[in-house]
Amino acid sequence: MGKIKVAIAGIGNCASSLIQGVEFYKDVSESDELVPGLMHNVVGGYKISDIEFVAAFDVDKRKVGKPLNEAIYAKPNNTYTIIEKVSKWGDIIVQKGPVLDGIADHMIEYDEDVSFRVDESTEPADTTKVLKESGADVFMNYMPVGSEKATQHYAQAALDAGCAFLNCIPSFIVSDEAWEKKFVEKKLPCAGDDIKAQVGATIVHRTLAKLFDDRGVKIDGTYQLNVGGNTDFLNMARHNRLKFKRISKTEAVQSNLKVPLDADKVHIGPSDFVPWIKDRKICFCRIEGRKFGEAPVNVEVRLQVEDSPNSAGCTIDGIRCLKLALDRGVSGKLTSISAYTMKHPPHQFPDPEARKMVEEYITGERER
Repeated sequence: MGKIKVAIAGIGNCASSLIQGVEFYKDVSESDELVPGLMHNVVGGYKISDIEFVAAFDVDKRKVGKPLNEAIYAKPNNTYTIIEKVSKWGDIIVQKGPVLDGIADHMIEYDEDVSFRVDESTEPADTTKVLKESGADVFMNYMPVGSEKATQHYAQAALDAGCAFLNCIPSFIVSDEAWEKKFVEKKLPCAGDDIKAQVGATIVHRTLAKLFDDRGVKIDGTYQLNVGGNTDFLNMARHNRLKFKRISKTEAVQSNLKVPLDADKVHIGPSDFVPWIKDRKICFCRIEGRKFGEAPVNVEVRLQVEDSPNSAGCTIDGIRCLKLALDRGVSGKLTSISAYTMKHPPHQFPDPEARKMVEEYITGERER
């Protein structure tokens, strides 16, 4: 089937986990051997080892100008180490992207071990030119939450360079009709927005909420509070960066209910930054309801995960589904893989239905 050439904007923890994971699973065969986090070892003929990284963008001085296989381990990255050394992609040099709104002002208040340090000595690269020269098939957006202008810059660069676009953050591109129309006009596919974790706070919360709803429990209120020690949580320490993140996470849960809760009965979103827990994410979730005879029923869950590896398998499936769309000449939003792997897809579906849709898309039974 050939290779899938991938470019990434934002070489943070999530990109690090993805790149380490592709190396870690490079020898996985076409058998039914279980690979944690993947729907299938092979999707439409494409194996994990068919993914090749061809371009990368960041703004941190510890990453810009460095080989990609070194930059993924540079501070402030602090994710779980899947593999000690990545042998490939040492010839891919991280280019400087435009800063725009990609870094929150408050980040400079913190120690460099947990915060960004902008490379002031280098001019931003021409994103579109780099993408074209790299031959990238798929361009991934892994910018920090709240990077609206930066995300739009990279989405436009994908359009101008002729790349499929995988939007992994809660800046709405694929679920925005005007942006999605641009990808249709350019005959390019896109998937997004805001990547779900393999087993994370959102997927657990929406599953439990649907269980309550399906079993006839009247939900009176629910919350989800999350803490973490990576740059994502530090970035979100200011509420002005959180608008679309809260919308994305809340709609992911509300969409599973027959009748959505009143706004004052649901609270979902990041809560605080705790530096020493690094890339661990700890979720506290509570659902309160009433069952038969108005008797109360409450559930509380404490979930702890390594945050960034949680998204890597979902993005590997997303990358391969986008390449299939390119091969098949499908343009615009990919409804199936977006619904299955994203918190804020163009159309929400229950997870079992979304998974079935992806299976049908892979086999060619459905167009998108």
